[in-house]
Amino acid sequence: MRCRGRQTGLKGVQIALMRPAFFEPMEGLSGCFLATNNTAGPWSQQTQHAGPPTALMVRAIENLTGLPAPGLVSRVCVEILAPVAVGPVRVSAAIVRSGAKVALCEAELFAGDDQRPVMRMRAWVIRTLAEQLDVPRVGSEPAPGPGTPMDISEAWSTDGYLGLVEWMWVEGTFESPGPATVWTKLLADIVPNETPSTTQHTLAIADSASGISAVASPAALLFINTDLTVHLARPLVGDAIWMRAETVLDPLGVGLTTSTLGDAGGPAGRGAQSLFVEPR
Repeated sequence: MRCRGRQTGLKGVQIALMRPAFFEPMEGLSGCFLATNNTAGPWSQQTQHAGPPTALMVRAIENLTGLPAPGLVSRVCVEILAPVAVGPVRVSAAIVRSGAKVALCEAELFAGDDQRPVMRMRAWVIRTLAEQLDVPRVGSEPAPGPGTPMDISEAWSTDGYLGLVEWMWVEGTFESPGPATVWTKLLADIVPNETPSTTQHTLAIADSASGISAVASPAALLFINTDLTVHLARPLVGDAIWMRAETVLDPLGVGLTTSTLGDAGGPAGRGAQSLFVEPR
């Protein structure tokens, strides 16, 4: 099915909305959305940042019928197969391996009329217990202290996605090369009038790990991740999620970013990205 059509009540929605959205649903087309300019990434205003479409795919998986309940999306693996244009997208999701305790799910995202997916996701959902187990909390650490909002470097475009995340820096900044720690809040919903789940929030910002911990200026060097893997050990809580990230680049044009993700209760998960690197 191709995503062609008009947006659902867009004029009225714009009047009613208190918050912007990354995607607007398209009338009469199940799973079809119009990616707004809010999704634009820092490299091009015509191309989406991978964070919003990743969150949209997680949302599609969370809305599947037949998942373990209550359950946690404990691992997400995203393959970025091609740049995702700002414009119409279609999302499909399905359960690959069903079960009352664990389920393997997959989602695909298509752009415009392209019949080949531009992003693909696989996710494990694990049931959570009503009563907590008496297990040792090994390696736990407190959450980082409060962060400080700072202006984003002119090397990054803030007209889209980056401008709709509140970045509160604990260590480093977009302008300071090297490891960084930052608290984040989403200033836009994934879809209108729907509060994003903390997993959607986490996946929306996890793709930015390579950006916050950049070791070179984006004006001089292109570094784009081909994938994103996130493991979560517990559900995150609250509307503020922090991320600590570090990037390593090799002269051969390959890189790796690793990150820790958490909330006010401390660390809750880890992420990793492979990077394609070349002169800008």
